[in-house]
Amino acid sequence: MLKTFPKGGVHPAEGKYSANSAIETLPLPKTVSIPIAQHIGAPSKAIVAKGDKVKVGDKIAESTGFVSANIHSSVSGTVVKVDKVLDSTGYKRPCVIVDVEGDEWNESIDRSSDLKKEISLTDKEIIQRINESGIVGLGGATFPSHVKLSVPDGKKIDVLIINGVECEPYLTSDHRLMLEKAEEMLVGIQIIMKALGVNLALIGIENNKPDAISHLQNLVKDFPGIEVHALKVQYPQGGEKQLIKALINREVPSGALPLNVGAVVHNVGTALAVYEAVQKNKPLFERVVTLTGKSVKKPSNFMVRIGAPVTELIEAAGGLPEDTGKVINGGPMMGKALNSLEVPVVKGTSGILIMPVDLSSRKKESDCIRCAKCVSVCPQGLEPFLLNKLAQLEKYDKLETGAVMDCIECGSCAYTCPAGLPLLDYIRLGKSKVSQIIRSRKQ
Repeated sequence: MLKTFPKGGVHPAEGKYSANSAIETLPLPKTVSIPIAQHIGAPSKAIVAKGDKVKVGDKIAESTGFVSANIHSSVSGTVVKVDKVLDSTGYKRPCVIVDVEGDEWNESIDRSSDLKKEISLTDKEIIQRINESGIVGLGGATFPSHVKLSVPDGKKIDVLIINGVECEPYLTSDHRLMLEKAEEMLVGIQIIMKALGVNLALIGIENNKPDAISHLQNLVKDFPGIEVHALKVQYPQGGEKQLIKALINREVPSGALPLNVGAVVHNVGTALAVYEAVQKNKPLFERVVTLTGKSVKKPSNFMVRIGAPVTELIEAAGGLPEDTGKVINGGPMMGKALNSLEVPVVKGTSGILIMPVDLSSRKKESDCIRCAKCVSVCPQGLEPFLLNKLAQLEKYDKLETGAVMDCIECGSCAYTCPAGLPLLDYIRLGKSKVSQIIRSRKQ
């Protein structure tokens, strides 16, 4: 029997239209807007100014704390200005805006396609290189990767878990990476293992990707300590706590992190970025993005420079369909609708989903009948109907005791609600407020 997590979960229509579309390199745009805060934690500080010349891979913003990340130029050209630009959240954020002039890379980057398997750096040097290269989690959370690898004194990690699940409907960027960049990714996993001092890495992949599973199972024979595990298709299998439970049957306690149960979780895209940073001295300035949707002419997976406008991807995939109702940053379960198509691609952009009107309209809301379907599908064992009501009533103390901070915002509750209630919307609002209250208590 295939492994999975035991609590809750749903199985939405997969819609993996771009699964067979090989990764294409998106042509360079004329201008990029590179946000200086593309990660969880403290925003970076711009170190370039109007008129400066930059090359691909040059650092343009420095991290301002331990939980922060450097930002590098994705293009070569002239800095036009450092100004606020609308991003996918709907707010204007500080960006370095660069006019593209050719494609000249920093000379320190190894641009050869040769696979480099020998790992010469020490564990501390690996973590430092990852920090310098601005690597963050590419599964969507964008947590700075060097922080995850800096295990606190007294904590012991015995297993690295690699997330190749990609359970979010429609998205296929990780799937394509596992097929096209598997060897580089596996060396990246070995690098992370060395940094953590562990001898075991488990790659979890849902069983709807048999080609990726087979391909990696053949390759790992030459990579000691790395195993590939097929998992049952069950959303949200890609959640850290759900994946840990499915693969090693350990329960991450409420309010705790994976390292509390001896595990660290990284995404397959992050493993590839680690390989490129450590073996090729290449900072994180591009990533694979899925552009897809039911009515999209050419569902695709593009290698995109950070800061490129979303409009460039849409045009490369055949343009905006006439029946478009909504354009979503991410997938349909956890993604958020865009209010502008001019926003830039960032490190956390895994996909852009174009939804037709008939699939993007909300249900007409009706009264909650206490059917408890939202409770039965919650992978965290929460009571979404109650958290929803508490958030609406602004009962933040009860929201906190109701474990709202354990919500992983997977959207299973809203997906299954027969009353069409926007459960996740209110829970997100309540969670954000409770988070502010918790931070204020620590100051």
